[in-house]
Amino acid sequence: MTTEIPVEADWDEAPGLLDGAGSLSLTVDQCDLAYWFSAVAQGTLRDRPLGYDPSVVTPDYMREPGPLREALRLELAYRALDEEAATRVLADYVATAPGIPELEFFSTQLMDEARHHMIFRNHLLNLGVPAEELMPWIRRTGAEYEKQVLTPIKEFARTVTREEGDFIGGVVAFAIIIEGVLAASTELSERKWGVLDPVAGEIARGAAIDEIRHLAVGSSIVREHLLKHPEDRDHVMGILRRGRELWGEINDREFVMHREELFQEGMLQHRELLRDFELFPGCLMLDTTPQSRWDLAARWNDELAESRLAYMGLPEAIDLLRAQAPRIL
Repeated sequence: MTTEIPVEADWDEAPGLLDGAGSLSLTVDQCDLAYWFSAVAQGTLRDRPLGYDPSVVTPDYMREPGPLREALRLELAYRALDEEAATRVLADYVATAPGIPELEFFSTQLMDEARHHMIFRNHLLNLGVPAEELMPWIRRTGAEYEKQVLTPIKEFARTVTREEGDFIGGVVAFAIIIEGVLAASTELSERKWGVLDPVAGEIARGAAIDEIRHLAVGSSIVREHLLKHPEDRDHVMGILRRGRELWGEINDREFVMHREELFQEGMLQHRELLRDFELFPGCLMLDTTPQSRWDLAARWNDELAESRLAYMGLPEAIDLLRAQAPRIL
């Protein structure tokens, strides 16, 4: 018997992250444990236990010291720390889930984030980081990033869920303020690395398929809560304002731009390979710059926020989140 894989979890048929997260409607009741085992474990992950097809290989030039390899190693180190933090934070969401559907969904999301952490860190082995030094290297490399960016984000989410016992506020914080802002970086990573390092491109593709589900269900939880409890609109807006203030205090630009400048230098060393490659229709990747990619991510963030907030019935929050600084963590 062949398991039918829903489109949003199908490796070949799933939309891109921005299109899928911007338009797909999925509920917490739909995405239970049974869904995860059939659609994700037997669908998205089929033949890709480590996040990519074993027949796909990392090119030799990505193993050689230089700006391109360093750009990807930095990105993977930061992403591994992102996913480790998300896994730990989501334990509070499981613990405070008000019902079984929420408990099952956030248990699967916790598993997804733990898996992403494994996949991102393991690809660093392909790029020359010794296995015995892997996590120490990641922690050294990302020490300032973790201190300046991740720690305040983790503290915000934990304050809302653990200290304030606010489950719906926690969903707002994670699905809109935290994970929603990361969507552009995941989409950009898939497009940037697909040609230069097919393994990294597949890893980003798999993570994007998961994030579509996370964002869609998180948005649905907030939407349904506000339909049942319209009196909570001011409270939800308050969480969004707090999140906006948080991002206003975080300076991640130095980490992003350093990485993008390295990518730029490395990309230009492979002009022939990328000669006709379009980052998006009508825009050759060779014509982009670190600043233009930053601006592109900002626009994508705005478009995604607008579509999800409208879906949740919070159009008044669009301008609030649009005002936040662009992020491509």
